[in-house]
Amino acid sequence: MSTTKIRLIIIGDEILSGRRQDKHMPKLIELLGQRGLQLGGVELVSDDRPTIVQTLKRSFASGDVVFCCGGIGATPDDQTRQSAAEALGVDLALHPEAERLISERCAEMAAKGNGSADMSLPENKQRLQMGVFPVGAEIVPNPYNKIPGFFISNHTFMPGFPVMAWPMMEWTLDHRYRQLHHQTPRVEHSFLVYSLPESRITPALEELERRWPGVKAFSLPSMGNGRSHIDLGVKGEPQAASEALAYLRQAAIEAGGSLTP
Repeated sequence: MSTTKIRLIIIGDEILSGRRQDKHMPKLIELLGQRGLQLGGVELVSDDRPTIVQTLKRSFASGDVVFCCGGIGATPDDQTRQSAAEALGVDLALHPEAERLISERCAEMAAKGNGSADMSLPENKQRLQMGVFPVGAEIVPNPYNKIPGFFISNHTFMPGFPVMAWPMMEWTLDHRYRQLHHQTPRVEHSFLVYSLPESRITPALEELERRWPGVKAFSLPSMGNGRSHIDLGVKGEPQAASEALAYLRQAAIEAGGSLTP
């Protein structure tokens, strides 16, 4: 059974201020689920460089698999590349493969009448800053516009744009972490129970996790319109989860709950 923890770090003041809504977490959950994996944690971080550095220092030391979205551009509010280098105690340098890819992108745009292929021009020199990565990093291909992200110390750094980040997530999962896919079959089962206070079923949830240590129980009460109910369920290895589900269903009935509205 894999114990590798997979996390997501989202960097950007625009998320914290509400100017934009995060879409990366649900997408990563979807991509992981397709591969028999699950998300183990999420952090939202501002564009403040000292905060990013401290977050990444802690994250690099964890040994976790981490996807980091946002802040790898070349404008003043983009501080992720610099922060990653500082957190690791390494220099920044223009990555040769990134330089080639960015130059190719500029040439392609110039051929369409947009800009110039002359990489000595100030605007193209600025674009090359997006290929300045911590020393020792490897590129992460970007099929949308060729301007790559980077990978270092089990962390994948991507732009904040979903159209770029999501294919880079998929590529990373399938090329760097294929060995983690579907290591342990896991299922999730749940049912709705009515006329049962959550406090009354809590001892059964605790007993369930004691009897089946690899199974995680959950209880999600609904207080919305209509008749209140609890979504009770289990997650874990198929056989153990099936046994635990049967136990939980019976415990809910014995506690006075109803399985029908």
